[in-house]
Amino acid sequence: MSEFRLLHTMLRVLDLEKSLDFYTRLLGMKLLRRNDYEGGRFTLAFVGYGEESDTAVLELTHNWDQKEPYEIGTAYGHIALGVPDIYGTCEKLASEGVKIPRPPGPMKHGTTVIAFIEDPDGYKVELIERK
Repeated sequence: MSEFRLLHTMLRVLDLEKSLDFYTRLLGMKLLRRNDYEGGRFTLAFVGYGEESDTAVLELTHNWDQKEPYEIGTAYGHIALGVPDIYGTCEKLASEGVKIPRPPGPMKHGTTVIAFIEDPDGYKVELIERK
């Protein structure tokens, strides 16, 4: 077994408070730690479903002087989250104004039920129903 372990994925976010609300209140993650770096004019906030010692988490990087939305680029794919009730989850997220470019339903060429939502910066998040 490898001694390597996935620690985190970093996303640059334009509005840290809006992103924290999305990942914590709407998707149920916990804010694990948040540090302001005055000299570098940025904040790092780590969110996840478990402690960093046990699970991979998201690092949300907010550069204080960034005024324009980031370009996500063509190489970025998505973050995937397992959810127990994808239809109920999407209904709740839609009522909160979350964009759902791919509503829940079986994936093409398979039976797994998936949906795609977007975070406040437009990053795609795949929801996969896990009963």
